[in-house]
Amino acid sequence: MNSEIIILTLTAASIGFIHTLFGPDHYLPFIVLARSRKWSYRKTGIITLACGLGHVGSSIVLGLIGVAFGLGIYKLENMEAGRGGLVGWLFIAFGLAYFIWGVRQAVLNKPHSHIHLHEDGKSHEHFHEHVAGHTHIHGSKKIPKMTPWILFIIFVLGPCEPLIPILMYPAAEINISGLILVTSVFAVTTILTMLAVVFITLRGINLIPLGKAERYTHLVAGAMILLSGVGIQFLGL
Repeated sequence: MNSEIIILTLTAASIGFIHTLFGPDHYLPFIVLARSRKWSYRKTGIITLACGLGHVGSSIVLGLIGVAFGLGIYKLENMEAGRGGLVGWLFIAFGLAYFIWGVRQAVLNKPHSHIHLHEDGKSHEHFHEHVAGHTHIHGSKKIPKMTPWILFIIFVLGPCEPLIPILMYPAAEINISGLILVTSVFAVTTILTMLAVVFITLRGINLIPLGKAERYTHLVAGAMILLSGVGIQFLGL
């Protein structure tokens, strides 16, 4: 194997890991939504995998188009930068909308009591919270079922900034097989890192009993997604 391809392959694995680990938008939305929506590990894994494939796949397609048609690298970098700005605003909008919905859920699920009257004229007060497990959860079925699809669309639009200029174009100048290898290593490393961080973090969070704070999970999820968008848009994360 060409020594340059070996170096690019190792670089692809390193960049895929570091780029994902230091980009909280790659895993934070899945963690907070899985916790607040009570997704199973299987469902969380499927959604994370799908979004990861869409995220990496869109940049790969763009890079292959650039290589095939000889497009200038600066033109593709500008396109990727434009996609990054768009995704930042989409995360902000989605996070803000979910945060507002979370506030509403927290208010609706405030602990309260009901008075129950019996046939003998006696009554008793029944105090409870509308949290998971209760048969009268307010609005739980009204949560938009489009959340996974919204995430998928956002991740498809999101660029893998280092992939095209640092890995794909240099590998394409050597040979096609090298391009395929380097791109595949980056994609696999990125997705596996996403899955690992999501599952490890979620496993730890699920061990923490929230108690009365349970009704604030949607609110917190929205806030975390909103902050991810702010980080992308204004901090370059």
